[in-house]
Parts: sequence; structure tokens; C-alpha cells
Amino acid sequence: MISQDQFDALAAQGYNRIPVVREVLSDLDTPLSVYLKLADGPYAYLFESVEGGETWGRHSIIGLPCRRVYSLRGHRLDVEDLGEVVETRELADPLAEIEALRAQYRVPQLPGLPAFSGGLVGYFGFETIGWIEPRLAGDDKPDQLGTPDALLMLSEEVAVFDNLKGRLYLIVHADPAQPQAYARARRRLDELAFRLRHAGAAYPEMLDPKPLDEADFVSGFTREGFEAAVRRAQEYIRAGDIFQVVLSQRLSVPFRARPVDVYRALRSMNPSPYMYFIDLGATKIVGSSPEILVRQQHGKVVLRPIAGTRPRGATVEEDLALEQELLADPKERAEHLMLIDLGRNDVGRVSKTGTVRLTDSFVVERYSHVMHIVSQVEGELGENLGYMDVLKAAFPAGTVSGAPKIRALEVIRELEPVKRNIYAGAIGYIGWWGDADTAIAIRTAVIQDGRLHVQAGAGIVFDSDPAREWEETMNKGRALFRAVAQAAGGL
Repeated sequence: MISQDQFDALAAQGYNRIPVVREVLSDLDTPLSVYLKLADGPYAYLFESVEGGETWGRHSIIGLPCRRVYSLRGHRLDVEDLGEVVETRELADPLAEIEALRAQYRVPQLPGLPAFSGGLVGYFGFETIGWIEPRLAGDDKPDQLGTPDALLMLSEEVAVFDNLKGRLYLIVHADPAQPQAYARARRRLDELAFRLRHAGAAYPEMLDPKPLDEADFVSGFTREGFEAAVRRAQEYIRAGDIFQVVLSQRLSVPFRARPVDVYRALRSMNPSPYMYFIDLGATKIVGSSPEILVRQQHGKVVLRPIAGTRPRGATVEEDLALEQELLADPKERAEHLMLIDLGRNDVGRVSKTGTVRLTDSFVVERYSHVMHIVSQVEGELGENLGYMDVLKAAFPAGTVSGAPKIRALEVIRELEPVKRNIYAGAIGYIGWWGDADTAIAIRTAVIQDGRLHVQAGAGIVFDSDPAREWEETMNKGRALFRAVAQAAGGL
């Protein structure tokens, strides 16, 4: 922990948020138990990661309830402080405003802290494409969920779990302009450490658990309507408008269990590179996404397209046979190659000339239930560019839109019956120093008003079978609903 003198010296250098850190032994806790002890409430979050399909990532991030929240609908920004709207204004350029919001916080980089220790955390919904492509602005489709187009929380109190060392870093960002800022930060750390030692992981009572039945699912499409949309998309493909488009459907079901139990079930059944539980009060977001949207770290831009899937085999031999079948499938290879080309183009738009490289190509990554073909595209970030420029270049991912991207997005708008909202957007963080990491919001549930909503898509190409594409979206939805059923049954 820094001393009072060090704190004062940093304040004198112009920093307006200074991290005060305490390291505590936490080998008897898990990231989830720490979340329940310290952060279980509105505008809090838990981020975890499984690397390479099998190894838990080194750091888990527990965001304590955030005081300040930035909510954007169209070009209107609402600023909330402790649940009250304290400012509303219209923005000419929402993405530029978000970068300005981040940049107003000057935070020193102290040695020993993980890559993310605070900043802006939340999501960019699918419809924020209207900020990037004006001709896609003003979508007047039905908005079933009513969630903001984007929502970002100012995360100033964070607990970072070091899964390697079994230690926990409690981080409180103090505002040196406030009286007794250093002493107040230390008292807050005392309080958090006490709660860790003495608080039980609070758990609400079960709410009317009952088995889920597929007959309870409500879809935005009928089967006939979805298959007709696939055939219409294929007409655009045959006409040369697009090569591929991802059509999705939303499945909804009554939900009366604990949202955090859906996260627990996903964590055990389908551990993924991006696991998140975000409590936004009336809305909860629970996800286990396998796919990065785009990462910016230390001047490097990383995009990692995933396309091509097979189930895991029951034996080692069957697993290897399924891998060989996947890699030999011409349709899967063609679709993946198209997404590599799209990824190269997206990364190239914000990278220094000559720095874009394919660092992984057609690698098979294994997860608990499935295997995927994965590639990785990297580039060196261009001069005077930041994460909002990177997001503009990559959003939304080709794996949830299609190619060419803009025309595919127009087809999605025409053929899907409702706004996508959070689905297929970006979920993650933008750190104090501009580095950022976001996942594509797939394999993600949105819980609100006693209902749980998931959305799943299928990549449509010229020879797609409409019936099989319908079944693919249903299978993806069923995988998430298995976790929901486990949660509803009380785990």
C-alpha cells in the first residue's frame, strides 16, 4: 500500500484518482464467494476467464457497486449518481464522448497491479452500429427489452483475484480533491477486509423453482417465419449482394430463480474465455462467451475469429476424428477463411502499415462440450488512435453479422423481427490508460421482469438448408437453457 506521503506526491503530479491497494490472503474464497460478500447488488459485476478452453485465467475481477453510471440511448446521455439522474445531454458523437469520459480520469500506473484495476465497464449494444454507420441509424423495429443502447459504469472499487497465488487485491480509487481522501480509502479497505473475513456469502431464498420445459419458450420467429427469412437471405446471396449473413432469433422463458445461479451453472457447464455476471439492478446480464470482439493492449490490436464447430467426442479417438472432420469440411473452411479476411481488414483499418499478421490460423480449441476453429489477427495500433477507433473498425463482429458487413447488417435489419439489444454487441472494459478488452455478447442471457432472454444465430450461405439453420439456433438456445434449468432446479 502506498503511504500518505506517496499519495500526496501523486496528487501533486495532477492525478485525480489514486489507487490505494491492500493485498489479503484469500485461499479459502472463490471469485464467486468474494463477489457475494463484497459486491452483490446493483451496478456490480464479476468477470472470469478460461484460457485455451481448459485453464482458468490468472485474474478474476470483482467490481464493487459503482456510484456513477453512463447510459446512452441514441445520442442522449444520462449520467446517474447513486441511482439519480444528475445530467442529461444530447451528443453529436457518442463514441468520442465515451473516450472523453475515460480520459478525464488521470490515474497513475502503480507496479504490481493487474492489466485492469478500474475504468469503464459495461456493454455496447448491437444497435450502436448507428453511431458508426449513419445509414444504419434510427432502427424503428420493436424494442422488446428496452435496454440502453450502451451502458458503462465507472468502476472505482475493484477486487482482483489472483488465481495463481490465491491472493486478493482490494483496490479503492481515491479522489485527492476530497478531504481526508487517503484516510477514507484506508478505512474503506478495512471495511472490505472485515467483510471478507466475517461475512457469509449472502444468498437470497429460492424463488418458486420449477422445471423448465421447451414448450415454455417464446420465440420472436415462428419456424416457418425463420425459414422464410433464410430463403430471402439466400436470394440476396444469389443476387451477389452478400456472401453470408447471420440471422438470429430470441428465445424467452419465464424465470423465477436466482440470476447468479445461472452464472454458477454456466461456469461449471461451459467455462469460456469471457465469463460475466453483470447486475444492472432491474436487468442482469449473464454470459459465457467464447469469442473476443477486439482487444487493445500495450499498443497491440487483437481480433480472434471463431467459426466452425463440432461437439466433443466421448473418447480421445472420437474427439480426434471430429477434429479432422471439422478441419476437412469445405463449408466450414470457406466460412472461416471469409472471417479471417474480414478480420484482417478490420484490424488493418487501425494498424500501422505492414504490421497486420495472422498469428494463429485454423487452430482447433476445445471447450467442455464443443470444439471450434480459431484464428488470430494482430496489428500495431496506429498513431493517435484509441479504443473507440478500434471499436469503430471492428464492430459488430463478422461472426454475428456477415460479409460484406454493412450490406449484411441491412439484411439483418430487414429480416429479423425485433432489435437485438445487447445480443451480438460488446461486453467488457476500457481501463484507465486506454487498454480495453471486449467479448462478443453471444451465449448470453438477459434477465428482467421475471423473464430470461437468450438469442442465437446461424450463418446463412448460398447452400444453407433452412430447416437445419433453424435447428442450429434452437440447439444453441437449448445449451444456454440447460444452465437455466439447472439454476431453476436449485443446483
